[in-house]
Amino acid sequence: MLLILFDKGEYLQSRYMRTTESICPICQKRIMADIKEVENEIIMEKQCDEHGFFSEILSIDAEYYKRLERLDHFVENTVAKRKIKDMGCPYDCGLCPDHLTPSIFVNIDITNRCNMNCPICFASAGSTKRLYEPSFEDLVKMLQMMTSIKPNPPFAVQFSGGEPTVRDDLPQLIKAAKDMGIPQIQVATNGKRFAKDKDYLKRVIDAGINTYYLQFDGLCPSSYEKFRGYDTFPEKRIVIENLRNFGETSVVLVPTVSKTVNDDELGDIIYFARDNFDVIRGINFQPLSFSGRASKEEVKRYRITITDLVTRIEDQTNGEIGKEDFYPIPFVVPVSRFIESLRGVKMPHFTTHPQCGVATYVFVQDGKLIPITRFVDVEGFFEYLNEREEKIRCGGKITKGIEISRTLKNLGSFIEKEKMPRDLNLLDIARGIFSSSEKEYLAKLHRKSIFIGTMHFMDPFNFDLSRVKRCAIHYALPDGSFIPFCTYNSIHREGIEKQLTTSINE
Repeated sequence: MLLILFDKGEYLQSRYMRTTESICPICQKRIMADIKEVENEIIMEKQCDEHGFFSEILSIDAEYYKRLERLDHFVENTVAKRKIKDMGCPYDCGLCPDHLTPSIFVNIDITNRCNMNCPICFASAGSTKRLYEPSFEDLVKMLQMMTSIKPNPPFAVQFSGGEPTVRDDLPQLIKAAKDMGIPQIQVATNGKRFAKDKDYLKRVIDAGINTYYLQFDGLCPSSYEKFRGYDTFPEKRIVIENLRNFGETSVVLVPTVSKTVNDDELGDIIYFARDNFDVIRGINFQPLSFSGRASKEEVKRYRITITDLVTRIEDQTNGEIGKEDFYPIPFVVPVSRFIESLRGVKMPHFTTHPQCGVATYVFVQDGKLIPITRFVDVEGFFEYLNEREEKIRCGGKITKGIEISRTLKNLGSFIEKEKMPRDLNLLDIARGIFSSSEKEYLAKLHRKSIFIGTMHFMDPFNFDLSRVKRCAIHYALPDGSFIPFCTYNSIHREGIEKQLTTSINE
């Protein structure tokens, strides 16, 4: 029996879920795939005529997988598209005409050089023997192309690599992005140079960096030895202390997570963030992606899904943070739709696929972790915003004014003030987001909380074209194209690097 998908993402209960398109992990040929419920798990099954049958776990909990689908929100976006080839998705990335979600978060690889030699890396000059390093001028052009996207340019750029801090001109790049008005400027780093070179770190700070995406795989030496080749945890401590001494307060810990390696450290990572709350503002768990060469056996051994991850977080925090506290990324679309109708301006919408990632806000009080769901009726609030947005959008000037006033007045009904952290005025923040500048008040929210999320990036084994088409995290390239994260690392990276790199031996 075929599972029917309604407009609001509500599924009829069924054992068979849906058919999608995927790729063969060996030859990368586009093939059909079935996503099925089997013994309360969700699996992907696909068959390549040449390389045989593949079965991949997507979720250990079928009901939780369906919950994420039910909480999905999708609206039409204006997407800047260009047709490069005519081979179809996922080969015509650029973005191709099939893409549904605009660039919201842009990665720019500024080098593939690195000061480490991580065994799990998929972007390394040392392993490819080829150097990718755009000139400063080319990188500025990429930033300019990013800011010229209409109607809404991406709100964030992340300088990545390789290791971006091996470039001495990173501060100048950050300043160039700042001067262009990009709201969020981030650097994805292993922190090695920031630990050793305070003068360089100060130049990065003075240039206007907003957030540090710090590679952080746990607290145990064995985790780092497996992922990075040696124990780098002492360096992470030094980086955090250096940032603290400079007054920096926006670090996001980025743990690569794998079964049998560090999946028993998720709770400890969260508690480390709690204990360093003055500096750390978020954790972005990233399940290990098998974009390089990996056997079926290795994938099965190390694969961890979103459901695995949130279940372990619940267990390892003794229920302080539960898996039901997490929501899929597109769940926040009602907020951007409401602001769009309220102000009469086009807003970007986070219409990523519901299986791409989940997140929550957690507040710290007296050493305890308090998820936002413990004092806010989150689902009721978003349902209410959906209803009010339709009234505002469809009504006349008088109706609009009445609905806006009514909405702002009723926000407090979704908050249990007696359970809210003492130093938090969430109602004031919510009204500020809707009535004035959402950026200012969202910043207040982030300063009061730890954002905990995960992005489950795909690889050729679990590749799903329905997810690709809704990707909002894109790589910017010198030719002006923007390529979805998962297609870039699963399909396009090797070919692009051959075109744009030079041999290290030359």
